[in-house]
Parts: sequence; structure tokens; C-alpha cells
Amino acid sequence: MTPRHSDPSPRNTFHQDLPLNPAPRSQSIVESIYSQSQFSESSDSTAASSIDDAHPRLLRPGVYVPTVTFFHEDTEDLDLGTIAKHAVRLAQAGVAGLTTQGSNGEAVHLTHQERKLVTKATRNALDSAGYQPLPIIVGCGSQSTRETVELCREAMTSGGDYALVLPPSYYKAMYKPESLVEFFEEVADASPIPILIYNYPGAVAGIDIDSDVITKLAKHPNIVGCKLTCGNTGKLGRIASAVDAVTPSEDGSGFICMGGSADFTLQTLVVGGSGIIGGLGNIAPRACVRITELYKAGKMDKAKKLQAIVARGDWAAISSGIVGTKSALKTYYGYGGFARKPLPRPNKQEADKYASGFKELVELEKSLS
Repeated sequence: MTPRHSDPSPRNTFHQDLPLNPAPRSQSIVESIYSQSQFSESSDSTAASSIDDAHPRLLRPGVYVPTVTFFHEDTEDLDLGTIAKHAVRLAQAGVAGLTTQGSNGEAVHLTHQERKLVTKATRNALDSAGYQPLPIIVGCGSQSTRETVELCREAMTSGGDYALVLPPSYYKAMYKPESLVEFFEEVADASPIPILIYNYPGAVAGIDIDSDVITKLAKHPNIVGCKLTCGNTGKLGRIASAVDAVTPSEDGSGFICMGGSADFTLQTLVVGGSGIIGGLGNIAPRACVRITELYKAGKMDKAKKLQAIVARGDWAAISSGIVGTKSALKTYYGYGGFARKPLPRPNKQEADKYASGFKELVELEKSLS
């Protein structure tokens, strides 16, 4: 078992006793605080101040949602009002936290300033609605160590609590065996917020970080978790065991070991993982949360039946990507819009196909409301 540092900072400590879903405030408060001018470059310290003024936001096992970034359909400018409302909707469903600047958030389509605006809008929405304890993980991957650290610093000043970091991949052929280890250690040394290692081979030219490397990096005091979108539950189980990962029933070391897709939520929990960071939560957060609740209660038969429905719904999300997810949000929840170009806008036939793929899952989600 990999030992954890004996004197972690408050951010890296796990506690089960803090309220996960405090009573929400009026939705009108959330709606009243959003205008583009309120999130200017000069307001960098506004969102971050709530971190220092409140208890540290802790990573708990459960479901984290990598949120969609919404744009005005006519201009492709950020739709901060919808970003805020969506964040509150997810919090109300009982998720453990949110992630901004992921694949579902179209981080690659955003400028640095827009990334900050999205995280600020999300943090302020949660705080205004009474969800101050919910942490925000911010995607901070980049091709250089320098810019990755810069993104981590911007994440902190925008209200982010943790950074989710992909390995760089553009110069993959030139890396030495130790290059990725050095990258993560140097980022962790310099980042003002703790980081999670993000293993997603499909997004980084096939780079697949093995369990030995992640277990080694887990010893760093500022590396507090990992997300495995590789889908390798054997690897996840090895890491979770080696680092004594936190689970829904055990505090463990506090290291959080997350699956990267909702279609293996139950499998992640069975092998000792902490939960998931899954994009399907944008469509059906309650269904995803319910699987973790059933597992913790020992109701495996019900959990397996629910997992099957979620897995079918997740295939609709995986096969259609962010285009299909936004289309389904528009069909079933009345908002969503389109992805930024050059991603295509679906025609009616395509939108109907996406809606059909999510239909069973959305019916389940609404039954849980």
C-alpha cells in the first residue's frame, strides 16, 4: 500500500461529516448576479475569496459532472446565465462536485479569459444557491509545463479548488520515459491548488499512463487523485488498492480514484474506486447518483439494473459526443444550444436520433426527481 503524506493540507483531507447538499437559496438570487461585465479581468479575486472565507472544499466519493459550456446561438459568446442555472440544477441533484474545462466543456474552444469566466460563473452560482461546500475541479491540461501551471493559477483565482491535468502529447515521440513523471511532479510543485492526474488516451495521442506511474505520483503531497477515462477497471482497482483510495464507505487515505465514464460507475465502486467524473451527469445526474447510493446501501441487484440503463444512455452520449449531449439537453430540458464551430449543428433528423438514444435514461431521471 502506498503511504500518504502524514500531514496533508486541509484541501487534501477527506471528511464524511460535512453537509453535502445544504439547503439551496432562492433561484432568483442566482439569476440576478450574472452579466458579462461582472466577470471582468479585474475581478479575479472575487471568486477565489470564498475559498479562504469558508471551510476548504473537500473531495468526497460520489458523482462529479464535467459541465457543458453554453453559448448564445447567434454569436457563440458565453451564455453565463445558462451556465449558472445548469450548475445549480446539477447541485440540486445531489452530485459531489463539478468539473469545468473538460471535454464536455469544450475547453479547447475557449480562450484563457473565457475559461476563467466559466469557472467564476459556476462558483458564484453554487455559492449564491447555498452550495458553497461543493468543490470545483478545473481542467488545466496544456502542452507545456509552464502554461499548465498558469492554468492552475487561473483556476484558483477563478474559484476552482482542484486542477485536473492531462499529460502533454504533441511532442510524444521526443519524450523520455521519465518525462511524464517529471511533468506531473513539476506541475504539482508549482500549482497553488491540488491536482488530479487525468488518464485519457483518446485525447492525448494514445498516451496511457500505467498504474505503476500513477501510484508513484500519488505519493506527491499535492497530487490528490486521478481520473481514468481509459475504461481499464483492472488498472483502477490496482491504483485504488495501492493508494488506499477513499470509497463511499471508507475514508482511506483521502486519495480519490475516479472512473471517467458513467457506463462503469458500479464497476468502479466494486473494485474500490471513489466514484466517477462522467459527462452523462449533464443529462441524468440523479440516475448516476442513485447508483452510488444503492451500492453503498448494499442493494446490488437494483444497482445493476440501474447501471444497465445508465450504460445504454452513456453509449448515446459517447457515440454522439458533445453535439448529441447539447441536443438532448435542448430536447428534454429546454436549453443546450450548440457547440462552437467547427463542430456541426444537428439537423432535425439528427436531433430526433439523439433524443431517441437518451429517451429511456431521461424517463428514469425524471422518475427520480
